[in-house]
Amino acid sequence: MRIIAGRYRGRQLTAVGKGDAKSHLRPTSDKVRESLFNILINGSLGDVVSNARVLDLFAGTGALGIEAVSRGATCARLVDSGRVAAQLIQKNMALLGNPDSLYFSRLDALALPRNSEASYGLIFLDPPYRKNLAPQAIASAQKQGWIDPNGVIICEENVKIDPPAGFEHIQTRTFGETVITVMRADPQTRS
Repeated sequence: MRIIAGRYRGRQLTAVGKGDAKSHLRPTSDKVRESLFNILINGSLGDVVSNARVLDLFAGTGALGIEAVSRGATCARLVDSGRVAAQLIQKNMALLGNPDSLYFSRLDALALPRNSEASYGLIFLDPPYRKNLAPQAIASAQKQGWIDPNGVIICEENVKIDPPAGFEHIQTRTFGETVITVMRADPQTRS
């Protein structure tokens, strides 16, 4: 697993190895990550990565948030509650010299505390497949002030995720078993 483009292009990230069966670690493949970032930089929404504040929920290895920072995001908060994921994220941050633009929080994405910082405009969700956790995580993040009113959410699952109230579906792409659903705050509900 490597960073595809940008400042950290070509850097190898820590291998997952045997992972952690309970946490269902399943890193996004390089091919899917490359396609996803092409959508986010060159797609119908314009470039939503450059200068974005990124929230990476169920971060696993942190590869999505790290890739975003590598491609010009201002910062990325990598959130995961798993023990093995925490170790992988910290190792990957260390491989990059622990940049000030990457932060790790060991939190439960389904029960986030109140956000005391600026909200995030680009949110990645990569929950364990087949558990229907994305809607709960979006609701938690929205309720606790983590999602910007103009926020774009990218959900990686094995099925298309229907946008919750207040969000509109933008695009769905399928890569084998992986389904990427892109949504954003509905213009009719934005202030």
